[in-house]
Amino acid sequence: MSVSTVSRALSDHPAISAATKKKVGKLAEELHYQPNHMAAGLRKGRSNLLGVIVPHIDGHFFTMVVKGIETVASKAGFNVMICQSNEDVKHEQKNIESLLSAQVEGILVSLARNTLDFKHFDKVRKQEIPLVFFDRVLDGLDVSAVVIDDREGAYQSTRHLLAQGCRRIAHFGGPLHLNIYKNRRLGYVDALLEAGLPVEEELIFHCDMTQEDGVTGMQQMLRLKKRPDAIFSSSDFSIVGAMQELKRHGLRAPQDMALAGFSNETFTSLTEPMLTSVDQRCEQMGQAAVRLFLEMREERSSLFSPRRIVLQPDLLIRGSSLRAVKEAVGK
Repeated sequence: MSVSTVSRALSDHPAISAATKKKVGKLAEELHYQPNHMAAGLRKGRSNLLGVIVPHIDGHFFTMVVKGIETVASKAGFNVMICQSNEDVKHEQKNIESLLSAQVEGILVSLARNTLDFKHFDKVRKQEIPLVFFDRVLDGLDVSAVVIDDREGAYQSTRHLLAQGCRRIAHFGGPLHLNIYKNRRLGYVDALLEAGLPVEEELIFHCDMTQEDGVTGMQQMLRLKKRPDAIFSSSDFSIVGAMQELKRHGLRAPQDMALAGFSNETFTSLTEPMLTSVDQRCEQMGQAAVRLFLEMREERSSLFSPRRIVLQPDLLIRGSSLRAVKEAVGK
């Protein structure tokens, strides 16, 4: 049989007889034949591949973002290729090269913690491949992105701590060149100033937001002559480390120090007490990122004006921040 006849038989073309389809199907099964959908797509000028780069996939947040991405991408006929940068810009650069080599039709990316410039994404833009950022974006970049209102989430969390009677609230923050950490610090500052409280630099601890950093940050706070009565952290990982260190000193949350994090990681509802956190609507973020990519693809990336979608956060109040005595904010 000719190649075209075999190809049509395998794709169940109506012009091919049932007998021929049966013969071809039987032989394909015996030879363990597997269609190369990528090659077929490239012949048509499409790979049906969507590339995704995340800093890591441990934890709840990025796992659920990827779930949202795959849900919408699959319905649109796309397969998803997932890469991890492992919070390293050099690895992120390799991820970009790998995805471009795979002929992806678009790239969705959340930046590594140490990414300081946009240079390695220039090749993506020059090839007019739709590029959408989610969650983490370099400050000042005019790019298409899906983010949470981090400033509002931090404001709500800090205001909640103030409502519990806390007046000396510390802040654990990440690298300020990334939008999420810059905006979370701004929300923290907004709430303090609104309540007539000063922003004290000794109460602000900058770190990489790891669990170990949370331990170090808490040790630093406990050495102060006047300890904080609450901590708002830009990450659940660092606040759970802080909670562990607080307990090692025989102190309790929230009685001795109220604690609140950010991201609503799965473990926040498993700690004792459960951790107050800001939910980032991660699955919705992933879905919105794919829809934005599809719009860019439809309108052609080069003609598409950068668009930013901002999702609203949801403060989940749990035992780590709830005190028996509450005071009005601003008193």
